[in-house]
Amino acid sequence: MENLNNYIEHTLLKQDATKQDFTKLFEEAKKNQFLGVCVNPCYVKLAKESLKNSNVKVVTVIGFPLGANTTKTKVFETTNAISDGADEIDMVINVTKVKDRDTEFIVDEISQIKRACEKHNLKVILETDLLTKEDIKYACECAIKGGADFVKTSTGFVKGGVGAKVEDVELMYQTVKNAGLQVKASGGIRDKETAISMIKAGAVRLGTSSGVKIISD
Repeated sequence: MENLNNYIEHTLLKQDATKQDFTKLFEEAKKNQFLGVCVNPCYVKLAKESLKNSNVKVVTVIGFPLGANTTKTKVFETTNAISDGADEIDMVINVTKVKDRDTEFIVDEISQIKRACEKHNLKVILETDLLTKEDIKYACECAIKGGADFVKTSTGFVKGGVGAKVEDVELMYQTVKNAGLQVKASGGIRDKETAISMIKAGAVRLGTSSGVKIISD
């Protein structure tokens, strides 16, 4: 498969990442013409400045990694990130509310964050490692009702988790495709074979810290 770089959001979300690590990330993203970079909110301004003469999108995460912040906090994070220059927002869903089937809460939270995103894409991270197949389908349906643009598999921060799985991506794609939402696969995508399998399953975005390796394989 050609042009894998057009699917990749080159990701660096580690707690101990240094400015040198971010400089490397941004240079790699520009050199390889990746679709975007994904960084924590406090690095959005740095990313925007570093990538200002490129077409690389700046993506950031909200309510990361647990999804358990209050809705008000998540909305503030989103507004602040957009103000700092974020092009897209990846929010973590409240997994407890998914398990409890609290549709009103989930849909309202997604709706509020989508409004705070203005015209920018909102991706809802489901954290599939913690969900059953029924949970995944339900969470996707809530994302549709809330007006999200994407559903995304994982944060990559679940201890012992595997991240994106082909069968989960397929389920997500089948659930949201008729509603016009798209799928981002993230977590555990470290080689070209895995990347291609995710795309074939329905993903149009790949969140990975192994972007350079994937396109070099």
